[in-house]
Amino acid sequence: MQIKNNTYIISGGASGLGKAAAETIIKHGGHVAIFDINANEGQNLEKKLGGNCLFVKADISSEKEVLDALEITKAKFETIHGLVNCAGIGPAKRVVGKNGPHELDFFEKVIRINLSGTFNMIRLVVNSMQHNSPNADGERGLIINTASIAAFDGQIGQAAYAASKGGIVAMTLPMAREFAKMGIRVMTIAPGIFETPLLANLPLEAQQSLGEQVPFPSRLGKPQEFADLVKHIIENPMFNGEVIRLDGALRLSSK
Repeated sequence: MQIKNNTYIISGGASGLGKAAAETIIKHGGHVAIFDINANEGQNLEKKLGGNCLFVKADISSEKEVLDALEITKAKFETIHGLVNCAGIGPAKRVVGKNGPHELDFFEKVIRINLSGTFNMIRLVVNSMQHNSPNADGERGLIINTASIAAFDGQIGQAAYAASKGGIVAMTLPMAREFAKMGIRVMTIAPGIFETPLLANLPLEAQQSLGEQVPFPSRLGKPQEFADLVKHIIENPMFNGEVIRLDGALRLSSK
């Protein structure tokens, strides 16, 4: 699928990995609709990227807010060709700590945003994309999800986060199989440790220490490297139904 003149929704696109993906798609002639709850950063990015970028404030776990955001997107760009799911949260908490058990509400919140929110975006966007006219390869659309290497080797304190990301990994193939008849591909990227706003709050020494844990290259991943993979997945139609670890061969220790 081409990028130029096509429209891609990016959830969580106001910052971090999603922002890098948005900037790359715009750079190569595409249109981007950013769905995010951070209005200030989203509006600033919309101004920076110009007329081919639209920001819509939306909670990805809300059916109504996503449906309203889709209508606004289609009013501006008409056809939606792809979805890049980057929205999510990554809090850490032990299942049983000194003060007692993990709150069930905490676990359910992480699942609701990371997993149910991703599913909500997919089901509503695909419902629209299935009516697109196919391109020369028969493609009507593309879904790219963001999981994490924690889905495979989650650390102590990541039970909720790992479960949410593991769910994204697990639904990649069945969705790709289901959507194949529609000409819609489904892929998932599982990043390792990347330079994101969350990590930027850590002291420089802590960031360097995390980067040194990566076998090669021994540094934090750059958001642009995530965006480059998004671009390649868009443009290569043989990428379908797979999860790609983007982690420099990192395997997380237990803690």
